[in-house]
Amino acid sequence: MTNHPPNFIVQRVQTGVRMEKRILKVLKAFAEYKDMTLGDLIEGIVLHAFDGKAPFGQDSLRRIADLKKFYGLDLNSAASHRLKEASAGKSRIKTTPRRGRSTKSSRREKS
Repeated sequence: MTNHPPNFIVQRVQTGVRMEKRILKVLKAFAEYKDMTLGDLIEGIVLHAFDGKAPFGQDSLRRIADLKKFYGLDLNSAASHRLKEASAGKSRIKTTPRRGRSTKSSRREKS
């Protein structure tokens, strides 16, 4: 009879996390390869990181390298905190007419 470690009862919540498209593709493909959900994979990665441990062994890292090539993911940890969206700032910044300009000229400039 095998002695299994105890399970942990948790409460999961739905989240709307935004992520770089190719990173997500690699994560989804790797989760599928490991026959697990994307959420389970991310939880495992985070729990390992919180403990200061590497989440992947050599076989997994080789598979991830293959998936990165397949999906054109050329980013690594050096890119962390430096990712900017291609359309960043354009759709969210509201412009107001400068003082001294008429409303008509401001409308023309926006077109």
